[in-house]
Amino acid sequence: MNPAAALHLTADRRRSTGESHQALHPLLSGPGQGLSIPAARDAEQARLEAEVFQRVCAMGGLGSHPLGIVRVRPQEDVLTLRLVDEPVVLGHWVEFLYPRVSDIRDAGEDPRDRVSGVPGLRSARVPGGVRLYRPGLKAAILLRGFSPDRWERFAAKREGVYGSLLRRSDWTTVEEAAYNAQRVQPFDTLSSLLRRIRATAGPGPVNSTDTWTSGRGIRLETTDGPPCSDLVRLLTQGPCGLGWEVTAKTCTCRCDHPHTSTGCSVDFLDPATGQPVWYSNLKWNRTLDDNRVETLARLRAVLT
Repeated sequence: MNPAAALHLTADRRRSTGESHQALHPLLSGPGQGLSIPAARDAEQARLEAEVFQRVCAMGGLGSHPLGIVRVRPQEDVLTLRLVDEPVVLGHWVEFLYPRVSDIRDAGEDPRDRVSGVPGLRSARVPGGVRLYRPGLKAAILLRGFSPDRWERFAAKREGVYGSLLRRSDWTTVEEAAYNAQRVQPFDTLSSLLRRIRATAGPGPVNSTDTWTSGRGIRLETTDGPPCSDLVRLLTQGPCGLGWEVTAKTCTCRCDHPHTSTGCSVDFLDPATGQPVWYSNLKWNRTLDDNRVETLARLRAVLT
């Protein structure tokens, strides 16, 4: 295959996942066929990815990589995430993901209110990284790009402050109840977005991506995201698209007339499920100024 043609066929996936052309080239299957992004093989894999995604969104913008994710390697049976090797990012992942159970034992309390983090989440050291999983379930997320020793130090520090479930090999009763209580969620949609997380990165030095459920749909937000035309193309009908449709759009990315606001919004609809996804780009144009550098330095001191 012509090298230029091959480069074109991997372009959308590279933009969506951060993978290299060299890694993707062997996956090309035929002339003119752009690479797609595989979905999670089953509901449990999609659910684990969705719940991890929602939790780490609380991290906010700590650098140019959304959620600290440099690269995604999507496979049906596992999702591999390469994180930036930055103590602040790793510390936040540990903090927001690992479960902690409240001591409150009001019999009428919803068990989901008693568990912070991802119920049932455990981790295991693997060559070159960390594996996130739930006991007794096959779903897995692999985290790469950093020393597992550093991850374990952060986890041990968290365990000393809060107490921890990290060393348990099974579920606690409260975790299991919280897991079983949360059944109706758009796990497939959130999993699909995490597998395309690099599509939400803008060109600036600070990128933040957030998502949450809202009524019958999902809200997706960036603070310094990409041009709307790029995001729309990647999420709709391209080789990596989700088949979504655009139902409304207010865009200030490229225009020759004044606006009362600088943010953008795009309303998507998934025709397969009827589920809306409301996207907004706040366009804060944040930079790595002295205040942000000082804030990151303080966070590093606390975490290390």
